[in-house]
Amino acid sequence: MRFLISTFVFIVFCLPAMAQDTLFRFAMLSDTHIGNQTAQEDLERSIRDINAQPDVAFVMISGDITEFGSDEELQLAKSLFDQLKKPWYIIPGNHDAKWSESGCNTFHTVFGGETFSVTYKGYRFLGTSCGPNMRMGPGQIPREHIVWLQEQLKNQDKKQPLIFVNHYPMDDGLNNWYEVLDSFKGYNLKAIICGHGHNNHKLNFEGIPGIMCRSNLRAKASIGGYNLVSLVHDSLVFNERRPEKETLPAWHAVALHTPEAPQWMANPPRPDFSGNKAYPQVSVKWQLQEQGDIGSGVAIADNKIIYTNTNGDIKAVDLRSGKLLWKYSAKGKIYATPLVQGSNIVVPATDGQVYCLDLRNGHVRWQQPTNKATVASAALYHNTAIIAGSDGHCRAWDINSGKLQWDFDSVRNFVETKPLIYNDKVYFGSWGNDFYALDAATGKRVWTWNNGSANRMFSPAACWPVAVDNKVFIVAPDNYMTVMDANSGQVLWRQRDTANRVRESMGLSVDSSKVYAKTMQGYIMGFSTHASAKELVWKSPVALGYEICPSPIVEYRNTVYVPTQSGIVYALTANDGALRWHYKFSNCLVNTIQPVDEHTLIASAADGKLVCLTIK
Repeated sequence: MRFLISTFVFIVFCLPAMAQDTLFRFAMLSDTHIGNQTAQEDLERSIRDINAQPDVAFVMISGDITEFGSDEELQLAKSLFDQLKKPWYIIPGNHDAKWSESGCNTFHTVFGGETFSVTYKGYRFLGTSCGPNMRMGPGQIPREHIVWLQEQLKNQDKKQPLIFVNHYPMDDGLNNWYEVLDSFKGYNLKAIICGHGHNNHKLNFEGIPGIMCRSNLRAKASIGGYNLVSLVHDSLVFNERRPEKETLPAWHAVALHTPEAPQWMANPPRPDFSGNKAYPQVSVKWQLQEQGDIGSGVAIADNKIIYTNTNGDIKAVDLRSGKLLWKYSAKGKIYATPLVQGSNIVVPATDGQVYCLDLRNGHVRWQQPTNKATVASAALYHNTAIIAGSDGHCRAWDINSGKLQWDFDSVRNFVETKPLIYNDKVYFGSWGNDFYALDAATGKRVWTWNNGSANRMFSPAACWPVAVDNKVFIVAPDNYMTVMDANSGQVLWRQRDTANRVRESMGLSVDSSKVYAKTMQGYIMGFSTHASAKELVWKSPVALGYEICPSPIVEYRNTVYVPTQSGIVYALTANDGALRWHYKFSNCLVNTIQPVDEHTLIASAADGKLVCLTIK
């Protein structure tokens, strides 16, 4: 033990003088946040500094490349990284994925991928992207990248040392952390490097050394910084680098000299599904696991369930058995809930196309281009599909012919929601802090409301609005519930309650007497829709825990169905919010819940699970 401590001290305090003993060195950048006020200058300084160091072999960048994931920010980031005179490998983080106007397609297009695998001097580095992709919630590695990682490991030499790079730490702040760690068991995983926390930290992930690296942003300092990582005497040594100034003493060293596989924690914590046993009346009739994320709700028609995934598939399965009936593949990820009208299915996609398929067989009836990706869902008005995109346009297409009916071209920033159709108007918010009311027949602007925030992350963009009694209700990340006159846009009341912070999840009761909202503290509240001010009807006693899942709340036959960020469906009584039952089928965010009848409901989760639940 004394020898090991002496060796560690020797390594820490002699670096970088002992460069002759270094097998290789690389630069570790993280959380560059291009779009932040100082981000470009901070990154340019670090890139100049890295280029001036001949012993840096390559560069790794571990996510949150941009502030908002916009196409403009990603293009700027690419132009900056192209100034590196070293090989570099990059993955996206939650800021690149959650607010992406392209549905994460632009990152893939601009940087050539969202994962990396590189081997250097006997060490293999694997990196995966990390969301949540498009839907607010805890961190999540996309399902398709879990599949990619497992494919990479199939033919992996189990003695070769591996280093895994991801934006989030590998703990329960990431909904599917355990799938990653379990995938590495049996392999020689030496270390996990992450960002996200903006500061250097020594971590441990179930027995595997974890290293969180600082953000490149300066924050309150005069300049930013990054890490130089050196393999010295079979140890991975981390030094913070203040670009164009100095290298600080090593702050951490991870021993890599042991040839055997790592010593994993015995019986590590895993998601708990045992609570399902308390409600034996609820059971799984069938369940599917997609190879990509599911980022949308489902449509049910003609005994078929139609849904989409982030591999670009539009699928129909048999309602009774879950058996695949047909599949159509677009050329980009899909986050839209399918719209069914008659025998037509309308689905906008991130490949810049709107598709209309035949419900019977999935054949294309028509498709129309848009100028950019679309991550919002279509809304039905008579025989038209109304779709707001990422290109500043909201359009209406005739569903039978695909002919454009109207085009409103003045939407600020992109749209994520499903528009509300109410009293011949279409209502929706955008990530430009605006909320719009358009004439549903002509597309002409009726009114626009702005929340007054300078921060677009507070936009009323993700909630599915509801309306009754000529009033439109919305909730937003600024924690306000806002009620507006449906005809004029005049604010009737707007309230923020710090003890009950609403966010983006809401719904309307069947009799339209209550609007439901989920709080970040994890409670469901029912408010009167008829009162002239905010009036609480009931607050459910059921504690969900911390909640930021934006999925809509649905009532069906006196039962309120609540989706959560942890894969649990809650069923509450509509009269007072008392618990009927809950059922956990995933550990990731639940999308919309679709009741079929009193005894059957369909739900999907962001990790690609689709489930049919039976309630006795």
